[in-house]
Amino acid sequence: MENQTYYLNQNLTLILIVVVSLIFALIGILHSKKYQNLSNYLTAGRNVGLISLTTSLTASALGAWILFGPASAATWGGIGSVIGYALGTAFPMIALIYLGTKIRNVFPKGNTLTEFIHQKFGKNLFKLILILTIFYMFIFLCAEVTAVSMLVNYISGTQLWITASLIIFTTLIYTLYGGLRASIFTDNFQFYIILTLLFISAYYLFSLNLNDISFEIIKNNSNHLLSVKYIPNYTAGLTFFIAVAATNLFHQGNWQRVFAAKNNEVLKKSLLLSFFIIIPIVSFMGICGIIAISIDSKIDPDLAFFSILLKDKEEFLSILIITLAVSLTVSTVDTLVNAISSIVVVDGEKIYRKSTKNKFLAFSKFFIIILSIISIVVASKGYSILYLFLLADLLCCAAVFVIFYGFYQKNFKEKKSIISIFAGLFLGLLLFPSPDFSKSILTGTVLPFDLFPQIVTSYLLFWSFLLATVGPVIVIMTYDSFKRR
Repeated sequence: MENQTYYLNQNLTLILIVVVSLIFALIGILHSKKYQNLSNYLTAGRNVGLISLTTSLTASALGAWILFGPASAATWGGIGSVIGYALGTAFPMIALIYLGTKIRNVFPKGNTLTEFIHQKFGKNLFKLILILTIFYMFIFLCAEVTAVSMLVNYISGTQLWITASLIIFTTLIYTLYGGLRASIFTDNFQFYIILTLLFISAYYLFSLNLNDISFEIIKNNSNHLLSVKYIPNYTAGLTFFIAVAATNLFHQGNWQRVFAAKNNEVLKKSLLLSFFIIIPIVSFMGICGIIAISIDSKIDPDLAFFSILLKDKEEFLSILIITLAVSLTVSTVDTLVNAISSIVVVDGEKIYRKSTKNKFLAFSKFFIIILSIISIVVASKGYSILYLFLLADLLCCAAVFVIFYGFYQKNFKEKKSIISIFAGLFLGLLLFPSPDFSKSILTGTVLPFDLFPQIVTSYLLFWSFLLATVGPVIVIMTYDSFKRR
């Protein structure tokens, strides 16, 4: 590592990170000064218009993970994973048109999804989903900070914990001060910066590498990634669609924006616009992965996008990518921080009724700081970004059918629902692959690998998510069938 040549000077990189982060912090603080109350902190006064809501929904959905996840998945999951990732990221926007408006109509003063679950389903299921949601968003936070830290390390050699600390603490400065109002306002700027930088990246990618990038190169070197006979095109596509879509339906940041919309019409239009903006962006990043692996079969999948964009080691492009990554990360981190904080403020009162929302506001800020410190420690380890996300996704998949099916059921049984969620989690974890994707708890650990057919052992991730999602459905149907007899 000592002899490695980096793309950008480390001191310049650190200055760039600090400047970009502090600009957003300053914007957030100045804007939110005149909105210092609990309603603005949690739901931005429930008065967010079309443009602000659209840019915020989109910027929050497009974290630093898009620079890694879709491209990495495409190097082995082919065009199917590209489609699955893009639709999975965008689909919740369509689902929220129906689910969001329904909850707003029956629960107009709501703040969180878990708050609604408590009212409709009962305290035990509420506690389970509360824990699941906080854990998922914490993993999301760790993955985001890890992603940007690994990128900065790749470009400049900066230690992971330094980047993680700078991003986390500069984001905390304005998010804990201004809440959702500050988050949405900064998201507006971040959205346009992200869009501009992505367009510039696309221009450089295709104009400077025109001789290296063509359909013929993909066809000759990685034709299987486009082939209808390549099974991972289907298994990876379905896996990523289920995983990403289910997870984003539990994202409190999305639900905060549902409750923050000025009215249902604004909400519907914003969600629809976000859907059509997200799909081409995520698809572009995924296709970059297919192009990269076609040009160089030995590339690191996590760095597929950067391997072709930075092949000439241009300083300008390195600065552009750092700025893009920091903007993407900050837009997502401020959403996650505020989302976790809002859950603690609103739902903490239901667990400990002797306190008030204002007292929980102070506690939530302390809680966020502790989680942020832990996320810095996790980020410093450099775990696989995709693997971190997949672990969090699995938990949400086990609960997605139960919760959202329950929205439309009059006679909802809490005990049945909890059992079915745990059944889904158990089944999914049995086949969830190890970090090297070579085995799982059931295959290769508890039982010999040879006992299972190749269709199972070769696609552990697919079967894991399928069982986690379908398992609860089977349990509920079986339970209902016995009750009718």
